[in-house]
Amino acid sequence: MQFGFSAPTAGPLASLDNLTRLCTGAEALGYRYGTFSDHVVIPTDISSPYPYSATGEFINAGTGERNEQLIELAFVAARTSTLRLVTSVMVVPHRPAVLAAKQLATIDVLADGRVTLGIGAGWMKEEFEALGLPPFEARGKVTDEYIAAFKELWTSDRPRFAGEFVKFDKITFAPKPPQKGGIPIWVGGESGPALRRTAKYGDAWYPIPNNPAFPMDSLKRLEAAIGKLRKMTQEAGRDPKSVGVTIRFPRYGDGVDAKAGDGERRLFSGKAADIVADIKAMSALGVGCIDTGFGGSTVPEILDEMKKFRDEVMAKA
Repeated sequence: MQFGFSAPTAGPLASLDNLTRLCTGAEALGYRYGTFSDHVVIPTDISSPYPYSATGEFINAGTGERNEQLIELAFVAARTSTLRLVTSVMVVPHRPAVLAAKQLATIDVLADGRVTLGIGAGWMKEEFEALGLPPFEARGKVTDEYIAAFKELWTSDRPRFAGEFVKFDKITFAPKPPQKGGIPIWVGGESGPALRRTAKYGDAWYPIPNNPAFPMDSLKRLEAAIGKLRKMTQEAGRDPKSVGVTIRFPRYGDGVDAKAGDGERRLFSGKAADIVADIKAMSALGVGCIDTGFGGSTVPEILDEMKKFRDEVMAKA
């Protein structure tokens, strides 16, 4: 099992010094990857429902301050040597397809093949409108088309693509990502379209279990969802074993409600021994990577929490 952590993209912790100390410290502790979120702007009036809140309220809006995701990714790449860099997630329609593919490929080259592209279609209509993007209602189709274009650009010597939202021909695209087959793609989301996208394009599925509309907060629910993914992957003509499963838990421990929505025990709740048991059970289901958030308002506090988690959970899982 590989373990990751949420890297800050906003606030004091996302400053040059704090971000450097946190990411290099996590790398030294043995964490395999950091995750980086994606908002270009935060509208001051948001009516779009946030998928991971029971009320639909976007609780992470803060002051609206955000570092640009891919620039921060490049910054951290330059200050680390082994840490894998995961977009968590990149809202695919936020950036023109060819430009985004180029930015990601360049970072992957300069990071010596350490980029993983976590992707999502997006949920905030107001941000789409502020950025002048294709229609919000078409975001799923745009996302699928852009992913296909990424793969074409990353792997073809003479890339060409003719879609509704992106078209190119008679171009060169270099350098290519150094990773065989291009940058790995982890498909975020828990809905039917997200599962279909994973089955068709993904190297791994990257859900968050606490989506109220598609809960996977117990081992039983998660097992059923993974089974559904395996079936859809086979129906898409791919080997189900070729698609991994990575899970993001925003929180863990005693601060998490111990009972899941189906009455079973909630994953990643309770004491260290409970979480170790969860990890072993999820590993048996085919989960290969897990990341979570760590509490603390300063870098030393967060690194202390990460060290405790490493010693009490990671070392025993």
